[in-house]
Amino acid sequence: MSQPSVPRVGVVVVAAGSGTRLGAGAPKAFVPIDDGTILRHALDGVFAARASDVVVVAPPGRESDADAEVFAAAGGRRDPVTVVPGGATRQASVAAGLAALPRDVEIVLVHDAARALTPAEVFERVIAAIQTGAVGAIPVLPVIDTLKRVAGDEIVAAVDRAELSAAQTPQGFRRDVLERAYAVATEDFTDDAALVAAAGQAVTAVPGHPLAFKITTAADLDRARHLVAPIPPAHRVAPALQRVGMGTDVHAFGAEGALWLAGLEWPGEPALSGHSDGDAVAHAIVDALLAAAGLGDIGTHFGTDHPEYAGAHADVFLGRTLDLLREAGWLVGNVSVQVQANRPRFAPRRGEAERALSAALGGAAVSISATTTDGLGFTGRGEGVAAFAVALVSPA
Repeated sequence: MSQPSVPRVGVVVVAAGSGTRLGAGAPKAFVPIDDGTILRHALDGVFAARASDVVVVAPPGRESDADAEVFAAAGGRRDPVTVVPGGATRQASVAAGLAALPRDVEIVLVHDAARALTPAEVFERVIAAIQTGAVGAIPVLPVIDTLKRVAGDEIVAAVDRAELSAAQTPQGFRRDVLERAYAVATEDFTDDAALVAAAGQAVTAVPGHPLAFKITTAADLDRARHLVAPIPPAHRVAPALQRVGMGTDVHAFGAEGALWLAGLEWPGEPALSGHSDGDAVAHAIVDALLAAAGLGDIGTHFGTDHPEYAGAHADVFLGRTLDLLREAGWLVGNVSVQVQANRPRFAPRRGEAERALSAALGGAAVSISATTTDGLGFTGRGEGVAAFAVALVSPA
């Protein structure tokens, strides 16, 4: 019995933007992050996904530069990548890329090169959604900021963020659906999902990823450079023994929005104040791991001078910490955390919290205990949360 054929997947990488808001003096795609450009990092994620064909849409006149980035990202190969010049608008550029894909491509992903750090898993989720029946799918993240409707300098009303999500790329579609939407479009849209929806087609949401942020401003570029920065050579030691580190963190209740603690959202609980989401448990773990590896503390890598971590959750903090340890030659053994707080009640969600934190640390064992202080101190008065962590690391 013959196996069903797998639909051929093509990716259109939109890299034709001028990058005016970035202010880097060059088209955005060719601005360096480390020793590679924004485009080259974007192609790393594209090549790691299951795409059979790739079209890079470059700024007109810079096709040879884009071809050089393709050659470098693909390890000296250019197939199956085509480079074409973009148009006057993003929509025109996508249309040019779509026209350059081979006719037997059935699923098309449109990806902004400016989302250069998008992991391959996001591509896989979008592809899977189309292969299982969706005509279109886009990755989204929940909106975590408190939103207000403003007229001039006056706050008019609060906006319910429960129904809002932030759209990312790659956005995937059945090719016939996307081509029909482009054929009937009478106005420019900010993304392909809006264009397809305007043509009367439903688009499915799949989970996005914090690393799929768009590099638009100088602050975004700084964030990307910090995330891919290598460990300084002085910290790349060859450890011989296991090492233990301790970490502690304290945050007060009083912020707007939802409580985030131990990598989970706690509906109905008061939010903790902080530069990020105030997750004292995650932050104590970060300090313990960094201390064990001799890599400084949370302020060194995630302090207020790093605006890219404003509002970030545990998965971002712990994922970056895990990368730092790996680059320095360490593996996480296990982590133990004690939480001191009157609220929230941890017992019903302890297992869920341990699984979330373990997943963020690449599967390392995480255990959590929780206690109160019998009414003593700021935690006893219900003013905030304290967390204390111990971490074991081993040589890689």
